[in-house]
Amino acid sequence: MNESGSPTLEQVAALAGVSRATVSRVVNGSPKVLPDTVAAVEQAILQLGYVPNRAARALVTRRTDSIAIVVPEPDSRVFSDPFFAGMLSGVSRTLAPTSSQLVLLIEPAPEPTGVDDQRLLRYLRGGHVDGAIIISHHGRDNVLQELAQLPLPIVFSARPLGVDVPVASVDVDNVAGARTGVEHLLSIGRRKIGTVTGPLDMTAGIDRLTGYQEVMKEAGLPAIIAYGDFTADGGEQATLRLLDEHPDLDGLFVASDLMATAALRVLSQHGRRVPADVAVVGFDDSVLATTTTPKLTTVRQPVEQLGARLAQILLAKIAGADLTAPEIYDTELIIRDSA
Repeated sequence: MNESGSPTLEQVAALAGVSRATVSRVVNGSPKVLPDTVAAVEQAILQLGYVPNRAARALVTRRTDSIAIVVPEPDSRVFSDPFFAGMLSGVSRTLAPTSSQLVLLIEPAPEPTGVDDQRLLRYLRGGHVDGAIIISHHGRDNVLQELAQLPLPIVFSARPLGVDVPVASVDVDNVAGARTGVEHLLSIGRRKIGTVTGPLDMTAGIDRLTGYQEVMKEAGLPAIIAYGDFTADGGEQATLRLLDEHPDLDGLFVASDLMATAALRVLSQHGRRVPADVAVVGFDDSVLATTTTPKLTTVRQPVEQLGARLAQILLAKIAGADLTAPEIYDTELIIRDSA
């Protein structure tokens, strides 16, 4: 310990079994350190609670003028869901006046073994970027915990699941947004209301389901749930299951616009008129909401604004700001023809 009682660089080096210079290189993101050594040093930092001196770190850190946008999703989803285009637009617009360039890191295919996760962690540890924005993350394995503890400025697009350290994040109030959508369906007389959820290893999927369940419970009505995954195919399959199990369905809250467009197609193919027979509410207010037939009533989240704020926070953290508090934005119900 030093005079202030805080752990020192020397103590981290001793615990990790490396030199003081090696610890310094790891703290400052040098690419010249073996992954196993990086892991040992980071474990020692966590165990001791060592906090690098920001001013000293700023003097020696090599700036790359590159920022990573990490999207742990298959490329097929990234390029088909307007949510990602809106998020990237907000980030890009904020970074445009700066010298920073974007590096997009996506998952080319699902990788259950965690190999891609380790490759990502090695890249981010390697000093290739000055910071990272993590978008659309899933609570699988321990990768979110490891990302949150990297010695690199990072901000998440929603609160990461399973992370027990303070992290900066930006999101909307998904519970309140879902409540607004389901309450609207009740207000127009619907009582047999189902939902197509998002994936339940994501904050948005969990919170939007929670909002639906709260309203249905308060109304004394049974929850009718089919599990989706924020893809068009997932929305289609979930809607088919709902219609098969509950042919008298008269309302549907769908946890994303992309899944809602698929739900509208399924309802039409099965002779269900929207909204006369089944009223439908989506979530996002993406460009898709105005291209469907009928046009989609949906819960708006300000996606470009969220992306811009993520970039602003990351730039501040790169400059040395100590930002870890989550920021939550309001949603708004946009009423169109489907409900």
